Amino acid sequence: MSEDSATTFQGAVLDELGGDKVREIAGLLGTDEAGARDVVGTTASALSGEAAAVEPEPAPQEAPLQGVATLGGFATGGLMAGVLAKASRPVANAVAKKTGLPPATVARVVEMVIPVVLTVLTKRAARKK
Repeated sequence: MSEDSATTFQGAVLDELGGDKVREIAGLLGTDEAGARDVVGTTASALSGEAAAVEPEPAPQEAPLQGVATLGGFATGGLMAGVLAKASRPVANAVAKKTGLPPATVARVVEMVIPVVLTVLTKRAARKK
């Protein structure tokens, strides 16, 4: 994902999440909305395979969503959900390490962001058909 498309993806995730959820995440994290937006953006980048967004070195494994977003159909949603659920703990740990926030708190945020990431990816895949 290029820097522009990563920024666009983060923006789409934040737009889909909405102000109320961003404020809820800010409360959960004990930060302001800007801090919550930063954590959500970092999480979205990490879930979309932008390992550099959360780790200084490249991740040794394949990006969680690499190639999956191009697939379509009903069954793909379950596949993507499974892939994201499996990636949630490593992503939460990486985001927590980058931000200095407690891993358990970041894990709760990641759990809130995963369905939104799925929605954004599904909408993008539907537009490409």
